[in-house]
Amino acid sequence: MKRSGSADLPLHYGYVPQWLYERMSTLGLSVVEVLLSDYGKDEVIRRMSDPFWFQCFGAVMGMDWHSSGVTTSVMGALKRAINPNAKSLGIYIAGGKGKSSLQTPTELQKISESTGLNGVELIRASKLSAKVDNTAMQDGYQLYTHNFMLTDEGKWAVIQQGMNVKDKTARRYHWHSENLKSFIEEPHTGIEGMNRGQILNLTAQDAKENRSGILEISHTNSEKIMSDFARLILPAHHDVQASDVDLKRLGALLYMTRETPPENFEQLLLMKGVGPRTLQSLALVSEVIHGAPSRFKDPARFSFAHGGKDGHPFSVPLKVYDETISILQKGIEKSKLGNADQLKSVEKLHRMMAKAEENFEPNFDINEVIEEDRANSWKYGGKTVFGDAEKPNGQKAIQLSLF
Repeated sequence: MKRSGSADLPLHYGYVPQWLYERMSTLGLSVVEVLLSDYGKDEVIRRMSDPFWFQCFGAVMGMDWHSSGVTTSVMGALKRAINPNAKSLGIYIAGGKGKSSLQTPTELQKISESTGLNGVELIRASKLSAKVDNTAMQDGYQLYTHNFMLTDEGKWAVIQQGMNVKDKTARRYHWHSENLKSFIEEPHTGIEGMNRGQILNLTAQDAKENRSGILEISHTNSEKIMSDFARLILPAHHDVQASDVDLKRLGALLYMTRETPPENFEQLLLMKGVGPRTLQSLALVSEVIHGAPSRFKDPARFSFAHGGKDGHPFSVPLKVYDETISILQKGIEKSKLGNADQLKSVEKLHRMMAKAEENFEPNFDINEVIEEDRANSWKYGGKTVFGDAEKPNGQKAIQLSLF
């Protein structure tokens, strides 16, 4: 197993309001169900072990796009939604934040009894992954959340996170059971967090001899180790800036959803009555489901689906959020009855957006787009942790020439 990526995560305190948490659970379950239908259980586990995809998944749910809270909130919402349906889905989640993480062995034992999996091996995998990241990886971060996601066929992913209170940063670690040969030599699929420079990492391949008799190892000036990382830098600023997103992809999305005549979408997607704002959100959700790994390098772009609970880039549009969930749920139900047209339309939406990007040249001010969404947020039931979005006084119609 090799490290596949890293990202700086500002350590955020706070809470997820109930109105958002419930929707995160519902949307999360819907996304997982579509992934299961189209790609299978192993792909769900693989996605969860990808730190870049995971951050985009959290952003499209309306969480703060760059914060450490994505980890605990997304996993908590998924556990709440998936476990009651675990038997039919074939996917289970154990563990959680704080004291809940200590229940992981007990939960895994119960899961093994109902699935016939080897509980001893699962518990060992859980404990070793935590031990490695908390002890063998002496990087200044202490684990405070541990999540173990597995299929009824024995494939699993670990998503766990540590914090450095002194620097107010967090680091998320991802593990994947596929091709795992050792827990003590290069076991991670990805590590997210602030690059701390000199650390003690007894899991590195270069430390094989050191593990036999030396307790400390420095990776300073180790180009080989650092070359394993595709680094995603998540800044401390809350607002979404042009430098945080792929403007070509975002611009093509905005152009297709705002400038294309609605009847064209209705004809192509069989989604009558779906407005431009919902198409914008649905397109980004579709990308999370069907996009290639290379499309998840800019999590901030996915916050343009449902905004953020802190109001960045704009308030969470509850009406749009609910309509997106409804479209996915109806498609899932129809698919179970043998009619997958609506889910195929969601996939087609992503392909259309990707095609539109090929010859697209962005020429717009992202701040104007954000201001328009903020000014219109009240129309879509906009809400943040600070309250409901209000209609601006003396608001004039905003006409944007995006391109």
